[in-house]
Amino acid sequence: MSATENNSDNSDNSASASGTSKVTSTLMLKNDGRPPWYTADGKNLPVYMVGIAGGSASGKTSVAKRIVESLDVPWVVIISMDSFYRRLAPEESKQAFANNHDLDHPSSFDYVSVLRVLDDLKHGKSTSVPQYDFATHAPRDKSQNIYGASVVIFEGIFALYDPEILKMMDVKIFVDTDSDICLARRIKRDVADRGRDPLGVLQQYDRFVKPAYDSFVRPTMNNADVIIPRGLDNQVAINLMIQHIKRQLDGSNATIMRPILVDQYSATDQLKDTLLTLPQSNQVRAMQTILCDRTTLRDDFIFYSDRLSRLIIEYGLGQLRLESKTVVTPMGLPYSGFKIASDITGVTVLRAGGVMEKALRSVARLAHYGKILIVGDPVTHEPRLHYAKLPPSIKDHQVLLMDPTIVSGANALMAIRICLDHGVPEENIVFVSLLATPQGVHAIQTAFPTVKIVVALIDSHIGTDDLLIESGYGIFGDRYFGTEC
Repeated sequence: MSATENNSDNSDNSASASGTSKVTSTLMLKNDGRPPWYTADGKNLPVYMVGIAGGSASGKTSVAKRIVESLDVPWVVIISMDSFYRRLAPEESKQAFANNHDLDHPSSFDYVSVLRVLDDLKHGKSTSVPQYDFATHAPRDKSQNIYGASVVIFEGIFALYDPEILKMMDVKIFVDTDSDICLARRIKRDVADRGRDPLGVLQQYDRFVKPAYDSFVRPTMNNADVIIPRGLDNQVAINLMIQHIKRQLDGSNATIMRPILVDQYSATDQLKDTLLTLPQSNQVRAMQTILCDRTTLRDDFIFYSDRLSRLIIEYGLGQLRLESKTVVTPMGLPYSGFKIASDITGVTVLRAGGVMEKALRSVARLAHYGKILIVGDPVTHEPRLHYAKLPPSIKDHQVLLMDPTIVSGANALMAIRICLDHGVPEENIVFVSLLATPQGVHAIQTAFPTVKIVVALIDSHIGTDDLLIESGYGIFGDRYFGTEC
């Protein structure tokens, strides 16, 4: 499951990675596990956008899929304009069931929602695509949640109609197919997929589809950079378009694979006061000694990891924003104190972060939870995102990001960036860890200066070849879960 498919409880599982969904929005993803819109410092690269317009059943979706299949690029998404039909008024809905409502007029679409989704994707943010059910002529209750893409293909009859949408597109394509072929395809599609009767399809085509095409759709051909006659049958034009897009992507994404280097940090660099270290009491030092001891049995490692996790989580909760609150005591007297200013979400960086989630659950009963799976590439050590599931309301919460170790800072940068892409303000994030290197902390502070970093121990011994902490706790997840080789 890719992160783009599963970042909300409202995700629609009927949209498959192959794009063969019964819902009207075509979602097609190519994912190698790494969001390519990231640079190594956690910032965003430009997202490339392609607009594909044409008449109804002209082959727009087929051309879009062929482009996706031919691009050697991960994280590509196709958004269909059919998802953005506006909700009909009762009388309009009644007319639609009688094939008397014009669904091919520009006024039938919700352009505000279209612009919201495209703008979110343009900036690498999480977004929610509505779903429309043609059988009921109404938007579905569920939406398709998407988390970012390197290439977005927006297709629909009015994909090149709105001036604000045109501004977002890097390349604009019009698919020009013979009207008789379009009609035959439309009859076949509407009868098989949308439960219509052939006579009703023909009546609707004559009354609304053809006039709308002549008046509104065909004129948008003037906005296109490329016109593809005969749709999918025109392989020469499609291949030329694919080569053009590849050249554009090669130029804009040349810096994607820049590695994260630990030698960007030197001992003379000063760590900022956003780093907060757990007070080093004798008890804390004793637990850390047990965890650092290579001879410590696994049962003891688990026990003291859980103890230390609870202490560091408590310390991290103390860094959240508070607000005043006055209550009445059982004796009827007022007591002036504090409460946490908003809901809390604990985001676990899997798999080792699950250890700290257990500690948070024991001290914050009403917290929300999310999970992110980031795996480092064994050769380049670059972080690769494989899964993200965060609460839809996380943008309004204060967030505890939990990972037991911060080494180069690569995984932490990506985890923070994912939260920001889901609307969380940077100052609302507290990154909690049991052990961190100065190099990793410095990387986070450079990229995200207002994120608080709460750690139990700073360890400066880091291997320049394998990016592992040479002393410290070792490979924390392997020792805790018993998966050491």
